[in-house]
Amino acid sequence: MAHALRTLSAVAALALALAGAPAAAGPMVLHAPTWAELSPADKQTLAPLANEWDSFPAERRQKWLGIAKRYPKMAPAEQQRVQQQMHAWVNLTPAERQAAREQYKNLKQLPPDKRQHMTEKWEEYQQLPPDKKRELASRPQTGGAQQSPPKQPPPTGAQSPPKQPPPTTPQQSPGK
Repeated sequence: MAHALRTLSAVAALALALAGAPAAAGPMVLHAPTWAELSPADKQTLAPLANEWDSFPAERRQKWLGIAKRYPKMAPAEQQRVQQQMHAWVNLTPAERQAAREQYKNLKQLPPDKRQHMTEKWEEYQQLPPDKKRELASRPQTGGAQQSPPKQPPPTGAQSPPKQPPPTTPQQSPGK
């Protein structure tokens, strides 16, 4: 369960990171090539999706093609992350994929400042060593907000992130 939540969060983070990129398909219907019609470069980039490519709806293929077109200009670390996310995506169940899509939609609807906050928290989580991530993933999820770095990846449900309470300063003096 915790692995699925981490994977969903990772996929949603990828989607959020790519949300600012120009859309691959506009309102008009574009050709969505079959796997056999892809260029060798696109096949190499999209290799993790090969077995399922022809079953993807045209819109989904266009989105993946947009990523493949931007891929050569990405930094090596970003290319590696995209490859890992594609591998994670193909290992998700249809229900987990749908949950990731819903989370992406919810994240896109957040105000820019909250979206930026979620991105920062996710990046903090990504910097943790693997053993710390495993430890955090094994803990039960809590409903309360924490002031320290995230104890788990961003929420995967349809809810917005929990709000952090304002800092309390019990010994404030009136300004005189």
